[in-house]
Amino acid sequence: MCHNNAPDRRTFTVLLAAGLGIAALTACTPEEANSTAAATGSPTASASPSATGSPTASASPSAAAAKQPLASPRKAPLPPSSSLPKQHSLTDPRSPWVVVNKHRPLTPLQFVPPDLVQPAVQLATSGESALLNSTTAAAAGKLFAAAAADGVTLTLASGYRSFQSQTATYNGYVATRGRASADTASARPGFSEHQTGWAFDIGDGGGACSFQPCFAEQPAAVWVKANAFKYGFVVRYPWMLHETTGYYYEPWHLRYLGPEAAGDMAKRGIASVEEYFGLEAAPAYR
Repeated sequence: MCHNNAPDRRTFTVLLAAGLGIAALTACTPEEANSTAAATGSPTASASPSATGSPTASASPSAAAAKQPLASPRKAPLPPSSSLPKQHSLTDPRSPWVVVNKHRPLTPLQFVPPDLVQPAVQLATSGESALLNSTTAAAAGKLFAAAAADGVTLTLASGYRSFQSQTATYNGYVATRGRASADTASARPGFSEHQTGWAFDIGDGGGACSFQPCFAEQPAAVWVKANAFKYGFVVRYPWMLHETTGYYYEPWHLRYLGPEAAGDMAKRGIASVEEYFGLEAAPAYR
């Protein structure tokens, strides 16, 4: 009935209504039957007679799929810090790489560094804020000495800050500015780098512009921006990266990461700790 051709649309419709559509298809060649069935949504038999009457087997879909190579799972890109031969924890507050931001509180929340000491540098503060952990204190001594050799006087304006002190500082901002504004200027208790002992604020020997935007133009800020990485420090909250770090530019806030990491960041031109360690931006508290 096919005469080596598929039935015309009208004939096929009549046959399909009579329940003979598939029989009509099987009287055609396998290629014709398959193409017509695909167009109508009708199934095809696993073996259909050829023009000579001999059955021909069709490929099993599962067998075809088995021949397809499995897609490899997509791997997350490695952070720039992975290039360094020695890796450190990003969560342990005793680690020089610990990252504390608005998404990453300290664990435990009331952590106290076990090795707080007073560095041999010029102080512009006293009490607990004149303390740093022993590693940061030793590096700060080298940093301040190098600056002095270049004719720049740095002062330690604020070092370690306990959970209790940070609570008082933050609450003071909230009382005068409101919570939303306070969150842009001061860390909540348990979310401050100062509590780790790895960070501190500097002042300029002349005392000008302390904790003000104009500090960026003072000799102390200019010098540390260009040289701090040599001694293991970075400016933690760089210019125009507040959407990543969570804080506006603080040219006075230095953070110790170690000479390898700080130097690698400088070499690569990476300004934020979050980017260097492959972490998400933390512009606000969750």
